[in-house]
Amino acid sequence: MAHSKNLTPQPAAIAQARKANDDLTKIGLSEANAYWNLTTEALVEEAVRREEGNIVLGGPLLAYTGKHTGRSANDKFIVKHVDSEGNIWWGQNKPFDEKKFDALFEKMKAFAKGKDVFVQDVYAGADLAYRLPVRFVTEYAWHAHFIRNMFIEPQTLEEYQNFVPEFTVVDIPSFQASPEADGTRSETFILLSFEKKLIIVGNTQYAGEMKKSIFSVMNYLLPLKNVVSMHCSANVNPNDRNDVALFFGLSGTGKTTLSADPTRQLIGDDEHGWGPNGVFNIEGGCYAKTIGLSASAEPQIYAASHRFGAILENIPFDRVTRQIDLNDSSVTENTRSSYPLEFIDNAVPERQAGHPKNIIFLTCDATGVMPPIARLNTNQALYQFISGYTSKVAGTEAGLGKEPQATFSACFGAPFMIHHPSKYAELLKQNIEKHNVACWLVNTGWVGGAYGVGKRISIKYTRALLTAALSGALNKAEFKTDPIFGYEVPTSCPDVPSEVLAPSSSWADKSAYEKSYKELAKRFVDNFAKYAEESPKEILEAGPKI
Repeated sequence: MAHSKNLTPQPAAIAQARKANDDLTKIGLSEANAYWNLTTEALVEEAVRREEGNIVLGGPLLAYTGKHTGRSANDKFIVKHVDSEGNIWWGQNKPFDEKKFDALFEKMKAFAKGKDVFVQDVYAGADLAYRLPVRFVTEYAWHAHFIRNMFIEPQTLEEYQNFVPEFTVVDIPSFQASPEADGTRSETFILLSFEKKLIIVGNTQYAGEMKKSIFSVMNYLLPLKNVVSMHCSANVNPNDRNDVALFFGLSGTGKTTLSADPTRQLIGDDEHGWGPNGVFNIEGGCYAKTIGLSASAEPQIYAASHRFGAILENIPFDRVTRQIDLNDSSVTENTRSSYPLEFIDNAVPERQAGHPKNIIFLTCDATGVMPPIARLNTNQALYQFISGYTSKVAGTEAGLGKEPQATFSACFGAPFMIHHPSKYAELLKQNIEKHNVACWLVNTGWVGGAYGVGKRISIKYTRALLTAALSGALNKAEFKTDPIFGYEVPTSCPDVPSEVLAPSSSWADKSAYEKSYKELAKRFVDNFAKYAEESPKEILEAGPKI
């Protein structure tokens, strides 16, 4: 076993190693050389030794992901099987033949024979009632380190010894599929089988594929238990466990940035469940975008990204000084930092809290016509939730250029949603009504014009608006009802200029504003037509009036 004599694994890893072959035999990987549950320190040492990454100033491990610097959404498939196919939204998810899956995995296992692999046993889900034990088998040491950052680790030797995975992820980046023979779209693949409780990933070094694959699994399992699974960040008032705020949004819309609020405690930055006991984090860490990251605007994320234990992805650095350049997008706009949740000083150690008082839907509107904040009634909130309007920002998926692309992503996370959007919407509605939750739409995109003409709204203004909304102060302002979208827009807010609050007033060309405004409303209506049959009348009527 390469380098094994130089490793000093923790006692849990030694105990696990004795049964390693037996456990990996269950999935046919007994002929790989397995390193079990190594510590972060050991994994960093191995990553550097194997030339997978470099240590940079402050101690983070920096790795480059090669060709794939974002998710390969078009290469993700779900194995079609009679037991689960009726629960799956095939309008979004692509089916894969079960026999093809089995054959490809056989090739993958043969490829892994004699290779070193790193095994990590972790949990998804902070709420013990809904926790999923997951075993990750990775080719790269830094991918195993990523898993330790992003999921919840067992806390005792006994937990490790008694760990029984309910799902397994096998991640072999150097293995390529043959599209003609294997039925994949390309050499890259992310294949999920609910029946075999197995995910296989090949030909991509982008670690986020593993994280989002398990999110997809939780998005399948939790709703079957009447728990809402959500692509959102969450924080809580430190003085009131039941003053939780949820921030829905696609990557790049501000979920991580806006939930890292020094006046509130962070529950998590990306994936959550909402059940009878309240909101809980599905993960154990954060995966923040770092392009343009600064100590002044985002001090907590900046500090977490500059210490040992963090993983940086695709950020250029000086090989002499080891200084990273967070403003350099020459590799990708989608530069990332992965770190454990406890790296944020005011994070909630339990990764869970009570029920929300506020829900914020974040949209990055590249057309520049949506207001920086608007108040929604329940049906308008569900319309916005199912619509999931935003703009994809550069780098988060393969094929995106620098210019934002307007899109509708159901539930603000369509690529990860397994059931039909109506399933998630119904569960969300029940919880909103039961807990009397206030709902807001917040535009973190452009004001004063579309992308290329206007400018991105200042994070200072967005924070001021959110502070007023979460404290209840904004409800005391005067509101005007938008004539087409129907939501209510405040006319004033402390520390925010009035012209920012009213999009039309910040456009130099008023006729251009009216045209874009009406065009966007029509796009909402056209997009929602595909959900009309499954949506209650009151939600349909909550959409734009054109």
